[in-house]
Amino acid sequence: MYDPDLVQPMREEVTRLGVKELKTPQEVETAVQKPGTTLIFVNSVCGCAAGGARPGLKLSLLNKKKPENLFTVFAGMDLQAVEKAREFFKPYRPSSPQIAIMKDGKLVKMLQRQDIEGKDPATIARSLTEAFDQYC
Repeated sequence: MYDPDLVQPMREEVTRLGVKELKTPQEVETAVQKPGTTLIFVNSVCGCAAGGARPGLKLSLLNKKKPENLFTVFAGMDLQAVEKAREFFKPYRPSSPQIAIMKDGKLVKMLQRQDIEGKDPATIARSLTEAFDQYC
């Protein structure tokens, strides 16, 4: 696990957007079962999370349409919660960062690390907002 003091600003960068943290497998299970559209962001300490995923998520949430339910788990910190979330992401392999969009408990869109790494925040936001417009 990472130093909690080091990770806290990275957590807050996402929770300030109105995204709720899930820290236990039970919280993940409850979140995934919510009706409507749900976004689950697997946050990370890596550079592509800092330079692309978190800023891209922030930009995407300015879109008129967005998921009703916004959640996050933190890779390398909330280990059991992340593991539980990834059970719902199959057949995708684990990656961090990772952004899943679910509709009524079913995965409809996934952004993996390879979809994020090396991309600017606007490109990531565009991928997300296209999915929001389609599924929300």
